[in-house]
Amino acid sequence: MDNLIIGSHVSFNKNEQLLGSVKEAISYKSTTFMFYTGAPQNTNRSELDDKLIEEANKLMIDNNIDKSKVIVHAPYIINLANDGKSYDFAINFLKQEISRCSRLGIKNIVLHPGSHVGLGIQKGLDNIVFALKEVLKEDKGVNILLETMAGKGSELGTTTDQLKYIIDNVNSDNLCVCLDTCHLNDSGIDINEFDKYIEDFDKKIGISKIKCIHVNDSLNPISSHKDRHANIGFGTIGYDALIKVIYNPLFKDIPKILETPYVTKDDTSKEKIYPPYKYEIEMIRKKVFNPDMIKQIRKE
Repeated sequence: MDNLIIGSHVSFNKNEQLLGSVKEAISYKSTTFMFYTGAPQNTNRSELDDKLIEEANKLMIDNNIDKSKVIVHAPYIINLANDGKSYDFAINFLKQEISRCSRLGIKNIVLHPGSHVGLGIQKGLDNIVFALKEVLKEDKGVNILLETMAGKGSELGTTTDQLKYIIDNVNSDNLCVCLDTCHLNDSGIDINEFDKYIEDFDKKIGISKIKCIHVNDSLNPISSHKDRHANIGFGTIGYDALIKVIYNPLFKDIPKILETPYVTKDDTSKEKIYPPYKYEIEMIRKKVFNPDMIKQIRKE
């Protein structure tokens, strides 16, 4: 197996917890993975089992998965940009998620910065800054990675300047960035000119702040502000542009995570039942696009 640090979103259930996540990642021939510590849309969380964590740690070592490259994703229900009635809840729940990461031994948690929901961009950004300062007051050895967003609705974190404002004002070594290729495309960044984007990012923030890349194709054209992921090479960004991102030498040591959609039973079905990750990872390693990948997934 090569040195490519690539994996996908995997499940985390109350029965096997982290051990189950590792097993799923191995089944895709991944060298890293990302998971939610519970359902992304609610606050239900199972008590963590130290024995399962130990077993997961051993399985990762046996399969050459560097745990320091494994990623947790914070739940969608956390919105730090709007200081309405759920603001304190969002701050406290993020603190709890970071504590769970610390217990699990995970170093990086990806966070959607939030949506201002009518408060305005500046107020929303200032709310995010205040919340992150509060969350990061206690260093638990976990980095928060602000995800680049598509700009759907009133989402913030859609430009490098917005991310820079948050990072500069929070001023914490534990605040970093996760790039998302679909979100970048939908926000207006041409992935075919990724080097230009990175050059600007480096000047404003610094590429050392990039700790993860979500690699997703997009169902929508550039600047659509839609945020709908497509399978690698089957969207508007295209295979060649994404391969260049994945194999960019600047990000050799950065985990690349697929969040591409499950494949449906057939072209007319909306039932998404087949995970594509084993096939996409194989296609990425071969560096050759397979136009029949989805057909093959449905057959096997």
